[in-house]
Amino acid sequence: MTKMFTLIFLFLLLNIPLPVSSFIHPRCLWRMKQNKDKDGDLLTGCIFILIRVQWPVEKDYFNHILNIQTPTENKHFPLALAFSLDEVNRNPDLLPNMSFVFEFSESGCKTVSELYSLMPLSEEKEELPPNYNCNERTACIVMLTGPIWEASAIIGKCLDPYRSQQVLQLTYGPFHTILSDHEKFPYLYQMAPKDTALPLAMVSLMLHFNWNWIGLAILDKDQGTQFLSHLRREMEKNIVCFAFVSMIPVKMDLYMSRAEVYYNQVMTSSTNVVIIYGDTDSTLAVSFRMWESLGIQRIWMTTSQWDVTTSKKDFTLDSSHGTLAFAHHHSEISGFKTFVQTLNPLKCSDEYLTRLGWMNFNCEVSASKCETLKNCSSNASLQWLMEHTFDMALSDDSYDIYNAVYTVAHAVHEMLLQQVDDGKGHYANCLKLHSFLRKTHFTNPVGEKVNMNQRENLQAEYDIFLVWNFPKGLGLKVKIGEFSPHFPHGQQLHLYEDVLEWATGSRQMPPSVCSADCGPGLRKFLQEGNAACCFDCIPCPENEVSNETNVDKCVRCPEDQYANREQEQCIHKSVIFLNYKDPLGMTLASMALCFTTFTVLVLGVFVKHHDTPIVKANNQNLSYILLISLMFCFLCSFLFIGQPNTATCVLQQITFGVVFTVAVSTVLAKTVTVLLAFTVTAPGKRMRFFMISRAPNYIIAICTLIQIILCAIWLLVSPPFIDTDAHSEHGQIIIVCNKGSVTAFYCVLGYHGSLALGSFIVAFLARNLPDKFNEAKLLTFSMLLFCSVWVTFLPVYHSTKGKVMVVVEVFSILSSSAGLLGCIFISKSYIILFRPERNSLQKLREKSSY
Repeated sequence: MTKMFTLIFLFLLLNIPLPVSSFIHPRCLWRMKQNKDKDGDLLTGCIFILIRVQWPVEKDYFNHILNIQTPTENKHFPLALAFSLDEVNRNPDLLPNMSFVFEFSESGCKTVSELYSLMPLSEEKEELPPNYNCNERTACIVMLTGPIWEASAIIGKCLDPYRSQQVLQLTYGPFHTILSDHEKFPYLYQMAPKDTALPLAMVSLMLHFNWNWIGLAILDKDQGTQFLSHLRREMEKNIVCFAFVSMIPVKMDLYMSRAEVYYNQVMTSSTNVVIIYGDTDSTLAVSFRMWESLGIQRIWMTTSQWDVTTSKKDFTLDSSHGTLAFAHHHSEISGFKTFVQTLNPLKCSDEYLTRLGWMNFNCEVSASKCETLKNCSSNASLQWLMEHTFDMALSDDSYDIYNAVYTVAHAVHEMLLQQVDDGKGHYANCLKLHSFLRKTHFTNPVGEKVNMNQRENLQAEYDIFLVWNFPKGLGLKVKIGEFSPHFPHGQQLHLYEDVLEWATGSRQMPPSVCSADCGPGLRKFLQEGNAACCFDCIPCPENEVSNETNVDKCVRCPEDQYANREQEQCIHKSVIFLNYKDPLGMTLASMALCFTTFTVLVLGVFVKHHDTPIVKANNQNLSYILLISLMFCFLCSFLFIGQPNTATCVLQQITFGVVFTVAVSTVLAKTVTVLLAFTVTAPGKRMRFFMISRAPNYIIAICTLIQIILCAIWLLVSPPFIDTDAHSEHGQIIIVCNKGSVTAFYCVLGYHGSLALGSFIVAFLARNLPDKFNEAKLLTFSMLLFCSVWVTFLPVYHSTKGKVMVVVEVFSILSSSAGLLGCIFISKSYIILFRPERNSLQKLREKSSY
């Protein structure tokens, strides 16, 4: 209950949610700012000289040096140095019977311009530099310089080759490539690791938050250009683009002439994330301060050296912007706060320590102790912080000082073991100490390895901090993650999601993209001349899908699948065919069954009344053949309905071709018979032979044989087969019978047409022959109807696809067969069944006498 009450109280106080994770206990860093910060102040450089003495060192020794008037942002340097020396001096295994002290100028830390004016190492000045004794017994001097690289470079450049052999220089502060030039600075060691993995760490964080539109502000110098090159390479690998790149000039006058241009770049850009990389004592820092003072709110991505600069700005409580700082990973050093509190005369050490920098304390505090924070004032916050136990976290620069002291101590210790020292408290010749120093490698008290061989140094690991500054001088700095380049790709970045939610109220940061993501169903359309991160989103083409965001190309669905309406995924098509359950299939099957039944009935009537004049007069055998063939024509329709297989595909066309040939050739035989019967009047004419020999009956056999030959050729060359039609109907695969050889199909169909045309011509010639039972007119009309059906069939068949093609073909079969049946046999059946008085020889003779 106490923890819950605390969280609710802090939420109301700072307007940020604080759901503390039960798995991760974040260390929160609170900061009280000095109210008299000047925006124009730049970070100064501090130079220390390490001295080894034979007498024990008490903490009172450091009081005079620590009381020197030094800006608050630099005060932690001598404190870190004093703490490191005290820890080394208390170590019985390191430099026994000897101690380390340091000297610090009375004037404190200086800016670069002040160092130029005060440094008496120029050849133009005759006086000797301090701590130099130009005689044969000159001792070696060990200097700690930093945190700005220019302060270290001034010392190195002003030392001529002779004097440089009397000074060993160790630098704290960010690593700089200029200082790594061993020809210019042969006796200089940089304690900070190289930031070669920093671009990869930043890009990994961008990818985690889905940022691809980034601004960059760097100094227009070699270090900035090199960082830009490495960062650009990592960004291009992962399709992250620059919204702008501001190359800030080093010279102040040139910068001031273009300051408005750089301001407009940041102000008008749509990016929410801007990387600041460069020296904190440069025109870049001036530009950064100006942007903040003009109210530009962005997520600033920087290194830890910019902590002092970013601490000078205030955010409103509802601001969603802050600073993401990358600091070199190192373990916490315990005992620093205890050491500072025991210093004398720092009587108000808690207040001093609170105002000094970043403070750590456990976030799980009781609500009653937070009461003084209600007004969020500096004094109340300060008082509250002083009442609680906290530790100080050493900055990167202070940690470099810590390692530098141990490095010198280990090198001197090794030199003493080999009795190279002069035994008078000096470091002896710098060349000797240099030979030991460059080979020094050890594990410091917090368990981390230190190796002075730069070639064997591993890439730096990073802690990622989220920095929030609140009104009234209260600041919050939370570690939200880590980055290690030594882990496999994809596992290098580890963010504390619960801590991030604790600090910001969400596991996500504000977006920073040039174009909104193209979701599923869309693809990116890059416009010529634009960055790869700026694009339009257009729908995928028909039957193509995209199920991921920001795809360049959509994927076409396989033939057996189709794209859904949103074009997000491919769905398997349903397999269909002309089924008996379909309305069309059921209708056609019913029609075929009815016509077949009717044909059987007509055949039964003709068989039953085979001895009647009307049946005998119209050649009953040909009538039986025609009725049977028509019955099979109706029945062959069932081969087209239902799921096709290889057998039905072959039987469809072969049966259709043969039975229709029999039917049409029978009609032709009947027509020829009628014509011969009425044209042969004299017994001596040759035509009478054809009537007697029943030659017209052979027409059926000959015509059917020709069709069988055509079908055989069709089966041999390219027989019908099962095929699928995946394009005719959306979302469906239609199983159909492919004709195989289309030419053979049209030959069969054309042969039907030629027989029908022949029958029509013959019947048309015999249409006016006088006879009661002359069926020439009926045959003429039936062939006219037959030809009309199949002539209409051709264009309709070609204009349809899939299942409808089968329907058209079946309907043509049924309608043409029904036309033959109706035209030829309906009237005769009507007379036989309902007008039997007309089915007699007397009526026949009466008709013949006309």
